[in-house]
Amino acid sequence: MNSPVTRFDARAWVLFAIMALVWGVPYLFIKVAVDSYSPAAVVAGRTLIGAVLLLPFALRQGALRPALPKIGWVLAFGAIEMAGPFLLLGHAEQTLPSGLTGLLVATVPLFAALIAFTGGDRSVLKPARAIGLVIGFAGVAVVVAGPGLAVQGGGGLLAVGEVLLVAVCYAIAPFIVAHKLKDVPALGTITLSLFAVGLFYLPIGLLTQHEVPTIDSTVALVLLGVLCTAVAFIVFFALIARVGPVRAPLFTYVNPVVAIVLGTIILAEPLTVGLLIGFPLVILGCWLAATGGTLKVRDPEPAGEPDPKPGSAAELPPVAPG
Repeated sequence: MNSPVTRFDARAWVLFAIMALVWGVPYLFIKVAVDSYSPAAVVAGRTLIGAVLLLPFALRQGALRPALPKIGWVLAFGAIEMAGPFLLLGHAEQTLPSGLTGLLVATVPLFAALIAFTGGDRSVLKPARAIGLVIGFAGVAVVVAGPGLAVQGGGGLLAVGEVLLVAVCYAIAPFIVAHKLKDVPALGTITLSLFAVGLFYLPIGLLTQHEVPTIDSTVALVLLGVLCTAVAFIVFFALIARVGPVRAPLFTYVNPVVAIVLGTIILAEPLTVGLLIGFPLVILGCWLAATGGTLKVRDPEPAGEPDPKPGSAAELPPVAPG
C-alpha cells in the first residue's frame, strides 16, 4: 500500500466530502425509516443490505478468514458498535429530531476521552482537553434544557439518554478493535458483524413490524444500507489509505452540521435557541477533548519509536456514527 499523503490532495478532499455527507445523513434516513418500520426492522434491513454489498470486497481481500479465530470479539464489537446503537437510534428518533440526534452522537470524543483516562491515559488531564470536556457537556446541557427546549417531557429526555448511550457505545467499540482485533482486517470485522447483527434482528424485526411500510420509509431504509453502510465503509477505507488513520476521522466534526442542515431543510425540524447556542459548544468541546486544541496533525512515527500508550486517542480507530 502506498504511504498516506502528507497533505489533503484533490482526491482526499473528495473522499472527505463524501464521508461528511454519508455519515451525516443517516439520522435523516433513520427518522424517515422509523415512520413506518419498527426500529428492529430498520436495524435488520440496513445491516443485511450492507453486509451483502460488502461481502464481495471482503472475500476478494481475504478479510474474513483472519476474523474467524476471534469471532467472539467480532461479535462483541458488533453488539457494541451496531446492535445496541442502531436499535437505540431508531427508537430515539421516533421522538427526537434527526439533527439533534446527529449532534448528540457527536459527543463520542468526549466519552472516548473519559474512557481513555480510566485506561491510564493522563493526557486527558491537560488543560485544553479537560476544558473541552467541560465545554462539550455544557453544550449538551444547553441543547437539551436551554432556551427553547429542544426536547420536552419524560419521553424526550429518555430519547436523549438513549442517544448519549449510543455515543458511549461508539466510544467503547474502538478499544475492542485496538486491543482485541488489531490483527484482523477491518473489512472482515465489519462484514461479519453486519451479518451477525442483521441475522439476529431479522426475526425480531418481522415480529415487531405491524404496519405496511411506506415507499418513503423503504427508500430511506435501502439508502441506509447502501450509502450509509456499504458505500460509507468502502470510501472510509479509501480515505484512510489516502491520508492515514489520524487525519481520516476529521470529517466527523462536519457530520453534525450536515445532520442539522438536512433535518431543517428536508424535515422542517425547528432550530431552537438552545440548539443554536449549544451546537458550537459541543463541537468545540469535542475538538478540544480529542485534539487538545492543536491544528497540526502528527505524521506517523518513524519505525523504532514507541507505540502510542494503550487506550490513547492516537491508537484508536475511528468508528462510524449513525
